[in-house]
Amino acid sequence: MQSTKVQYSVISQGAKMKSKQVLTLDDVKKIAAAAEAEAVKNHWAVTISIVDEGGHLLWLQRMDGCAPISAHISPAKAKTAALGQRESKIYEDMINNGRFSFITAPNLEGLLEGGVPIVVGGEYLGAVGVSGVKSSEDVQIAKAGIAALSV
Repeated sequence: MQSTKVQYSVISQGAKMKSKQVLTLDDVKKIAAAAEAEAVKNHWAVTISIVDEGGHLLWLQRMDGCAPISAHISPAKAKTAALGQRESKIYEDMINNGRFSFITAPNLEGLLEGGVPIVVGGEYLGAVGVSGVKSSEDVQIAKAGIAALSV
């Protein structure tokens, strides 16, 4: 039996591929630890989710005493913020201001405040979603987590 060699073409006509930053596991752990610290400091039981730029779950942490539903809401908020490259509150505001048809947007379920994109050097790397307390407090926790990347 003869083996077949597969040849691959190489792009070499001056074309450059872009390189991009990505979240590492260490980055995710820093974000999660800082977000948890903010929640603990305020005595808030929440679920913290971190996703990559495609909305894929990298971290989910449900703190003791947090309602089970938050384990579904938190990653949905994070995914919405990552895919939309904006805070999930923008979508909640659109709907609350009468654009009800936006509820039918595909692949978006977390149309509630509490999802915050992770932006480093102008690049969207993912998002943090938090659920379990008031929406503004969810955002406070998410932003505290993201701030840990600049330390």
